[in-house]
Amino acid sequence: MTTAVPAEDTRTRLLGTALRLFAEHGVEGTSLQMIADALGVTKAAVYYHFKTKAEITESVAEPGIRELDLLVVEAARHRRRGAQVDHLLDGFVDLVVRHRVLVALFSSDPGINRAIAKSAHGMEGFKDALIGILAGPEPDVTARVTAMVALTGVAMAGGSPDLAELDDETLRHELIDVGRRLLGRPRRHHD
Repeated sequence: MTTAVPAEDTRTRLLGTALRLFAEHGVEGTSLQMIADALGVTKAAVYYHFKTKAEITESVAEPGIRELDLLVVEAARHRRRGAQVDHLLDGFVDLVVRHRVLVALFSSDPGINRAIAKSAHGMEGFKDALIGILAGPEPDVTARVTAMVALTGVAMAGGSPDLAELDDETLRHELIDVGRRLLGRPRRHHD
């Protein structure tokens, strides 16, 4: 007797497969047929869940974007700017480490950036909010550049295949340490 796979399970597998194929071939180099073939289903089964590759791309990115949005809101709730910066940096590093493959796509594949730009959750608002917290109110050019280098550096390094051999905790520790130095935050002492 066979049991039907729940639709949500298929959808989750589809998104995981799409992310893997996007990482291997790029968003634009991955077809719906490739996703269907890798899943062992028909293209019609893929269309049941998503009408376009752009919808798949947005859905692959959505958990990370949702976490980023929540992180900005949580960081902004802190009263002291230092606490805001620390919360945002720690959370951003955690997000980058948890979603390494997705972050690598954001850093290297214009196809995912185009799909996200077309979605309701365009990245500009997030970037402005992140920079605003890290650079502070009415930042000068140096503060804005420092904030951008910290965010971009953490994302690029966290998603880099050159650091893929690092375990999550080592990568997390190193990214936080470097981010704190870039942002002029005091060093944390580790046991």
